[in-house]
Amino acid sequence: MTDEVETTTFSISSEDGATDDVTVPSGLVDLVAEGDQTDAETIGDVMLLSFASRAHHIVHHGEDADPELEAQEERVMDLFEERFGVTFGEATGHQH
Repeated sequence: MTDEVETTTFSISSEDGATDDVTVPSGLVDLVAEGDQTDAETIGDVMLLSFASRAHHIVHHGEDADPELEAQEERVMDLFEERFGVTFGEATGHQH
């Protein structure tokens, strides 16, 4: 049955020329899309949300976050707010 699920592959490239592909079920992309977002915009949103969530967890719920890691978490939160127009805490209901 899982072979019957349609997938979509997205290509990712970095400024240094490295590339990777990620394949996800197409229906999940449609499920989390906001309004008339493109599939690429949806994947971008999920990617940024994932990085922000992981950084938040490491800094605020992990152990021994150093100043460099805290700066990285602060920067991803700024990027999150720029993209979504709300803070990570407002978006997730998780504030402290």
